[in-house]
Amino acid sequence: MRVKRLSNVLAGSPTRGLSRPDDLVYPDARIPTPCVSQSLVTSAKMAKTTSRSIEDRPSSSDRRDRTGRHPSWPFTIGPVGVEGVLAAIVESSDDAIIGKTLDGQIRTWNAGAERVFGYTAEEAIGRSITMLMPPDRVHEEAMIVATLRRGERIDHYETERVTKDGRRIHISLSVSPIRDATGTIVGAAKIARDVTVRKMIDERREEALTREQAARTIAEQANRAKDAFLAMVSHELRSPLSPILAWVRMLQQGVLDEAKTQRALASIERSARTQAQLVDDLLDISRIVFGKLRLQMATVNLDAVTTAAAEMGRPAADAKGIRLDVLLDRDPVSVTGDAQRLQQVIWNLVSNAIKFTPSGGEIRVTLNRMDAGVQIAVSDTGRGIAPEFIPHLFESFQQAETGPTRTYGGLGLGLAIVRHIVELHGGTVQASSEGEGRGATVSVWLPGVLPERRDARLRAPGTTWDPQDPGPVLTGLRVLVVDDEPATAELLSALFAASGADVHVAMSGVEGLEEMSRWRPDVVVSDIGMPGEDGYRFITSVRGLDGDLGRVPAIALTAYASPEDRVRIFSAGFHVHVAKPFEPGELVAAVANIVRGVPGVAGR
Repeated sequence: MRVKRLSNVLAGSPTRGLSRPDDLVYPDARIPTPCVSQSLVTSAKMAKTTSRSIEDRPSSSDRRDRTGRHPSWPFTIGPVGVEGVLAAIVESSDDAIIGKTLDGQIRTWNAGAERVFGYTAEEAIGRSITMLMPPDRVHEEAMIVATLRRGERIDHYETERVTKDGRRIHISLSVSPIRDATGTIVGAAKIARDVTVRKMIDERREEALTREQAARTIAEQANRAKDAFLAMVSHELRSPLSPILAWVRMLQQGVLDEAKTQRALASIERSARTQAQLVDDLLDISRIVFGKLRLQMATVNLDAVTTAAAEMGRPAADAKGIRLDVLLDRDPVSVTGDAQRLQQVIWNLVSNAIKFTPSGGEIRVTLNRMDAGVQIAVSDTGRGIAPEFIPHLFESFQQAETGPTRTYGGLGLGLAIVRHIVELHGGTVQASSEGEGRGATVSVWLPGVLPERRDARLRAPGTTWDPQDPGPVLTGLRVLVVDDEPATAELLSALFAASGADVHVAMSGVEGLEEMSRWRPDVVVSDIGMPGEDGYRFITSVRGLDGDLGRVPAIALTAYASPEDRVRIFSAGFHVHVAKPFEPGELVAAVANIVRGVPGVAGR
């Protein structure tokens, strides 16, 4: 009996599969599939070196024992011979082993190929190998054939293939040329291993590593920022102390005349006020972080507040030779808010403009009605703002200059405080500049007086929100609460109802959209973190509704409070962001303010 070559086993008749003899014994079942595959290839190379069968070799070189075992073979050969051995190896492999012609026609198909790709031998044999390739991978067949025609192997090429049920899987592909008795390449033996699970594990490991590296980078940046902040705070608090201590010591010694004594007292006062402002800013930012910045809501004459804030900065402007103009709307402008905090906003903007405007420059403060509200703008002819820094302008502890060589002092908290106070009033703040050296404008928009049709009654001036006070402030307003947490939803419902609002509660984004269409609320207060459809998807769906319903004012009430979260919240379509934990009075005030009018919200 002559033994067929491996080429005959793999590239045999297209109408028959591979036999699997029952009398084949494997001495070591632990041999991994790659070893079996390599043994198969090695056997193929051995088979190509001779056209004679093993039985044709001289008996002096045949060292098989009575059972048919050869000392160098890890298996026992029964009556089936070497052909049966190779066929059994192919058939029992967990890998897909496929024989094909150079034109791509499948000739053999083992059980492993059926497990990997889902086709039976009857379904696969005779068809093109490209049936396993996704459309974007068909070009690989030409590359594989070209490599085979050169007599070269392809080892562990990772690519994608398509199973019978349409799934794309990752495979590791090895391809060897098959030669006939004359040495001519007539086909190929392909070994494909499904590595989808391994790729998934590798990708998850890579993602976890990327997240860990990103978290480490953020932590390192935060640590450096903390050190820089502490150094900056130490410097800014110590700087005003130096002239205070020096002047006080000289006053105690009595070495100053009358004129210098007055200069000393004025310097001490300025330094004390500077230090007090630094402490106030630190306390304010602490209150903001913990959600404890409180507002005393009342009807505010914004003309008087704007003028008073500008006049506070006039001495500093005059000292630098800066022209400071205040331009008010021709009609009186009133808003509902905290007069002291609104004056703080305008004063911060004016003092910032004075700091960054050189001698001989100009600053203009304007107050105008616009977009169902009012706008306060502070423009200067100072150093301007670099375009790349504008997105970070209203973040805490952000300054264009850092380190000991910076030109201007301060903690970088003023504009962050401005943003938070403005948003608590239901407004927005933005900055613009044509570039460095070309000045800048910071604009604050605040909602105007609540229209009478809303019938929302305001507190008397100088009073604060009291949960025991039965007087409603949201009478006539329809408030839709969207929150999946029952305790929070119940709290918000009770809070708004106690303030006179008509409240409906939805426990998910899907329910919220249904309520929107059925009930048509005046304002939406939504959580962000919800299962299924989160607050971002919910508000995106709301903005896709037709007419005024798609422009309903919306407040995001969430514990997500990082700068990145705020950017995403406003980009998604919310008008106001209120961080948890929140003060009940501030949330009620935010609802009352936002329904007075939001830029771009027609008819609200």
